[in-house]
Amino acid sequence: MITFSIALLFLILGYVVYGRIVERHFGADASRTVPSKSMADGVDYMELPTWKAYMIQFLNIAGLGPIFGAIMGAKFGTASYLWIVLGTIFGGAVHDYLSGMVSLRHGGESLSELVGRYLGDVVKKIFTIFLIVLMIMVCCVFASQPAALLAGLTPSSLNVNFWMLVIFAYYLVATLFPIDKIIGHLYPFMGAALLFMAFGILISLYVSRPELPEMWNGFGTRYEKSPIFPMMFVSIACGAVSGFHATQSPLMARCIRSEKNGRFVFYGSMVSEGIVALIWAAASTAYFQNHGTGETAADVAMNISKEMLGNFGGIIAILGIVAAPISTGDTALRSARLIVADSFKFSQKEIHHRLMITIPLFAVALGLLFFSLTNPDGFSIMWRYFAWCNQVLSVFTFWALSVYLAKHRKNFLMTLIPAVFMSFVTITYIQIAPEGFNVPIRLAYPITALITVDFLVLFWRWHWYYFKQHPKD
Repeated sequence: MITFSIALLFLILGYVVYGRIVERHFGADASRTVPSKSMADGVDYMELPTWKAYMIQFLNIAGLGPIFGAIMGAKFGTASYLWIVLGTIFGGAVHDYLSGMVSLRHGGESLSELVGRYLGDVVKKIFTIFLIVLMIMVCCVFASQPAALLAGLTPSSLNVNFWMLVIFAYYLVATLFPIDKIIGHLYPFMGAALLFMAFGILISLYVSRPELPEMWNGFGTRYEKSPIFPMMFVSIACGAVSGFHATQSPLMARCIRSEKNGRFVFYGSMVSEGIVALIWAAASTAYFQNHGTGETAADVAMNISKEMLGNFGGIIAILGIVAAPISTGDTALRSARLIVADSFKFSQKEIHHRLMITIPLFAVALGLLFFSLTNPDGFSIMWRYFAWCNQVLSVFTFWALSVYLAKHRKNFLMTLIPAVFMSFVTITYIQIAPEGFNVPIRLAYPITALITVDFLVLFWRWHWYYFKQHPKD
């Protein structure tokens, strides 16, 4: 419990100390006019109370990621604690904060627009297609688990296919309506349920005090045979670094009341998610010691909740496990709509304009959903590619943020170092993964090193050339 307690303390200190450092280097200014005031349209651009913006951002980025990812990551032992803490403070929270604040500085631009602005039009075109495909995959991936749970709780006539269609119908409505009508009302309650579940388990851990492995005794018991690097860094995404978060930050960049709220809304949400992931990693470690690792992540989450929180906790767990992924899916579809709208400079104030974009996206998502339901390995295939694409997204974001910070003569090392690290993770993963190229790991590492060094050289060449051309900008 000592390692766990130290990790928890460091996450809190990370928000207080490093969060302020990042905010200061960025130069958050309360006197600047924000998009929620200058571009208000009553649909996507509107002022929300800071607490509500925080809760929506937290649920948008969380879903089941910090639960399922932490459960799978806990199989690697206490190394998972280290990645959650360091990844959250120096990677994920910086990634989420700066992607939100840079979007805010550019009128709430979507991630694809920001990447194009700082990495060029060619990258933007490739990235936009990649991003829309990923958002559609998120809709399908995060609809299947709640549909399966609901099917198990209702009469047999209401099967998985029925609940999938119900969830997708909700996606359509939530995507079309103004953000304060459905998302603004439901998400704070869903976020509260997720936080209740996590902090209830935290209290139970300190009351029961299970014997958890400590860092100084090595990395603890490992139940996973895959190499820690890069597998653990892809398994634990939403609890440390997740590219998907950068697609959600612009949603709240259009709604916060002041730049000074950004640290709480963006950096604070990611630290909160890191705390949730750390709690679930510790609870899973204790659970594996008594029950083994043969169950699915959903079963582990449900059983932990029932054991530690009782029957009432089990009900809250079901609510969280059903609601959280649905909330991630609907904001993913909303993000896809805004990405397309921004790409074509297409106003979204009128509902028929929103329908013109949403319906084709919805049709593609249904087609992908049909594939996952009719193909025996459909869901697992989508999940594996989603996990890798998610981290590739963080790589694009970190490099774009590094260019932004360099151009504005700010400390770009805070994003350049994570950019290099996550590049190494994602390039290595796609080489050795079963769905990748199955390259032997001893060969994959040097190949990855060469490619990553090439990225770094390209950045420094751009940096030298840019400041040679703009010595006084």
